[in-house]
Amino acid sequence: MYGKEKEDEAETLDPGFTSFFAKLSPQSPDGTGIIRLFARRSSQEDYYSAHGPDAFYVAQHVFHTNSVLKYLGSGGKANALPSVTMRPTVATSFLRDALTIKQLKVEIWMQEDGKKGKFKLDKEASPGNLQAVEELLFSNNDIFSAPMVMAVKVASTPTVAGAPTKAKNKTIGIAFADTSTRQLGVADFVDNDSFSNTETLAIQLGIKEALVPTGTASGTTDRDFDLKKLKDVLDRCGVVVTERKPSEFMTKSIEDDLSRLLKESELAQNVTADAAGLIPQLSLPTAPAALSALVTYLNLVTDAANHGAWSIRTHDLGQYMRLDSSALRALNLVDAGGATSMKNTTLLGLLNKCKTAQGTRMLGSWLKQPLVNRHEILRRQDLVEIFVEDSNARRTIQDDFMKMMPDMHRICKRFQKSVASLEDVVRVYQAVLKLAGLIENLKAVDAESDRRKELLQSIYLGPLEEYATSLDKYAEMVEQTIDLSELERHNYVIKPDYDARLKVLAGQLHAARDGLDSEHRDVAGALNLELDKKLHLENSSTYGYCFRVTKNDSRAVEGKKRYIELGTVKSGLFFTTLKLKQYASDYRDATQAYATTQAGLVKEVVSIAATYTPVLESLNNILAHLDVILSFAHVAVNAPEAYVKPTVVEKGGGSLILKDARHPCLEVQDDMSFIPNDVEMIKDDSEFQIITGPNMGGKSTYIRQVGVIALMAQVGSFVPCSEAQVPIFDSILCRVGAGDSQLKGISTFMAEMLETATIIKSATKDSLIIIDELGRGTSTYDGFGLAWAISEKIASEIHAFCLFATHFHELTALDQELQHVTNLHVVAHVSESNETSKERDITLLYKVEPGVSDQSFGIHVAQMANFPESVVRLAKRKADELEDFNVENSPQEPDLPPDVVNEGIRIIEQLLKTWSSRTTAPMVVDEDEDVVMADDPSPQAQLEELKACFAEYQPRIEGNAYVQHLLGSLLSA
Repeated sequence: MYGKEKEDEAETLDPGFTSFFAKLSPQSPDGTGIIRLFARRSSQEDYYSAHGPDAFYVAQHVFHTNSVLKYLGSGGKANALPSVTMRPTVATSFLRDALTIKQLKVEIWMQEDGKKGKFKLDKEASPGNLQAVEELLFSNNDIFSAPMVMAVKVASTPTVAGAPTKAKNKTIGIAFADTSTRQLGVADFVDNDSFSNTETLAIQLGIKEALVPTGTASGTTDRDFDLKKLKDVLDRCGVVVTERKPSEFMTKSIEDDLSRLLKESELAQNVTADAAGLIPQLSLPTAPAALSALVTYLNLVTDAANHGAWSIRTHDLGQYMRLDSSALRALNLVDAGGATSMKNTTLLGLLNKCKTAQGTRMLGSWLKQPLVNRHEILRRQDLVEIFVEDSNARRTIQDDFMKMMPDMHRICKRFQKSVASLEDVVRVYQAVLKLAGLIENLKAVDAESDRRKELLQSIYLGPLEEYATSLDKYAEMVEQTIDLSELERHNYVIKPDYDARLKVLAGQLHAARDGLDSEHRDVAGALNLELDKKLHLENSSTYGYCFRVTKNDSRAVEGKKRYIELGTVKSGLFFTTLKLKQYASDYRDATQAYATTQAGLVKEVVSIAATYTPVLESLNNILAHLDVILSFAHVAVNAPEAYVKPTVVEKGGGSLILKDARHPCLEVQDDMSFIPNDVEMIKDDSEFQIITGPNMGGKSTYIRQVGVIALMAQVGSFVPCSEAQVPIFDSILCRVGAGDSQLKGISTFMAEMLETATIIKSATKDSLIIIDELGRGTSTYDGFGLAWAISEKIASEIHAFCLFATHFHELTALDQELQHVTNLHVVAHVSESNETSKERDITLLYKVEPGVSDQSFGIHVAQMANFPESVVRLAKRKADELEDFNVENSPQEPDLPPDVVNEGIRIIEQLLKTWSSRTTAPMVVDEDEDVVMADDPSPQAQLEELKACFAEYQPRIEGNAYVQHLLGSLLSA
């Protein structure tokens, strides 16, 4: 527990802060998603405090107990202000978690100078905008997931003459920003009333926060309804919604703002040749309004470090596969919080064998943006294949080079903000030194064909050689200005020869250091203790430079006047001497003077290093790309069974064929022996597949692994199969496992209907649809009716590839109506019951085979889950009662003699043959003497003929009990 009793006592007596806090607008992390921390300073150390609802939140999520709470103010606990304090390291960890995992907004308040109890807002941050707190929270941590924020502007689609007046389509303008790379982007497109394209874009870009204009107080206008739907979609994607004034979505100053923010090269490249000189992105109909709101929210123009530092691009939704939020969950692409620690439970965790932060970021981006361009997919596959086949080169490059590469984007940003240190300069220098070796190893890669060599040259070797040449002068600058001999001591200083004043101070430093070493040797000799093994000279955070001996050797020091004891801890006794104190003081003073004197020179060196930012950022992208490709190759080779390079065929022209397909995440789980299955979905023949079978039999795994493999193939990765042919899908759309959202008023059934509606509206013939247990959230009859109607819609009209797992066994009859519908089932072995026991044991085989399963074995699964025996018995009894009820209420087969049944069958056969002979069109000869079929009688004529046959056979029908029973059964059905 951490507390500041003296500080709390002072605040209890002084009501200044409590009255100040009471005037702030009420908000809490559980309600508005905002948390406030107050930075404080005492005579001893700095710390942070949280108050009111925030204090309870911190107490529960950080300390996991309310005992850390203190109460400020008078009037008893009920009227006092709950408060909690945190050390800076604890507060930093909490804020990092709050912003990146829990998706909260953060405010940090600082005390106003000379005003006790009065604070001013110092920093604001949100999940999509970490600019203000990057140095505070991530100074010692690489950012593995780039935060993205976007602004959304919804406009009505212009009415076309003759079109319906209430068109459901909307024009959407999107602007987004990646503050880690200083890149702006825009997109303008038409969307449906489910905002499925907007959802796709949020998934593709990994958006963390979205700005939307506030609605009216009444919330009854069409715009307000649209905004509510939009918020629901964004919430489904895990995006934090921030409302902004509608006036911010105006374009009056955006052109001037962009002219300040964009790089000169970007302006020269993007400005059109027309007289107006507009940036092309500003000619879009709706996106500029969103861009204006985004620039205002991020305060980009007010920070001079942003001027001339940003780039801009137009995002095309069609260049990547479309994924919805359900697909993200169903395929386990990333975990809910976006963390990367969930190894093997998510596709990102499984494939992430990257050695750099930038590689991990790029991998996350690739998984959400699978390619639809076959040429680009094949290029990635070929690169992966090169490093799959040359394992030695892959291991060497990963271990000896990629591990040493820093996150250049972060360092470049520090350069541009003039907050970088000499350590940042040196980290880049050390990476530059590694480039020559990296290039040599890439040249030595065993690329068998000329095409592969050209691929390595164009993507990696050519750019790396160019960047290495550009950075030679950077290395020279570092070697001339920074004292590299001090790096072993973790000292980052300017060379003494660089400045006359530094040379004098360097002499003082060396003299003080020599004095410390001399006194170390003298004391070791006087105490007869071995140097550095028994007697240690240490720079303690508490005592500064001092000696340490173990507790066993402390007797040699105790009682001797020459030695000044400082304290005893578990590691031993700390002590010093008068000479050592003087040398330590001289060394400390010289070090401080050196740092002060070199400050201006450090700024100059950092300023020179900052001029290399464009080259370093380009180098960073190449390194990230190489890191991801190496990671793909590593995973493909080291899987339980090696992955295979899939054959990717053009969109719309191929079938999906997988041999021995496996789920990549499940097969690597401990104690898992995964049973592979073949998948064959032939266009226009078996493109719609209905999978039935017992609970826990593997239906969900089967259909999801198909989606995962298809996505992996379009990312450029190898896939877990022995053979694979995959068509290019424009989207993967999923409806699996929807849950309640009662706080938002959405039931399980409503959630699955919303997701299914989005699928039907956005799917095309080139989509892959995965549906698991649709219709289970309502009554059996309603659920089956919906499942049938939706299946028929997808199969007969959309013609998408679809895997439909269901317990509605009646749905399997759809294959009788549509030729491209196929039934599959997961196999279960059921032991036969005997005379003494009616129990049947079930063994799940996890194999998928053609055909239909007519049982779900739900009660058997309940037994496997160790349900109480009484519950299982009751379930069986009720199931038997329902079966008996259905049997009792259906026409029963009469107990008739065999001769009566056989005679009845003959009557029916003769009746049908007579009717067929009278209604079958005869063969005729036409004018050219060709034999052709005459036209069939009309349906009405065929019906009249059937009635005539019935009348003719009426006496025989009335005389046979079997035929009468059969006709009765048909009529009752």
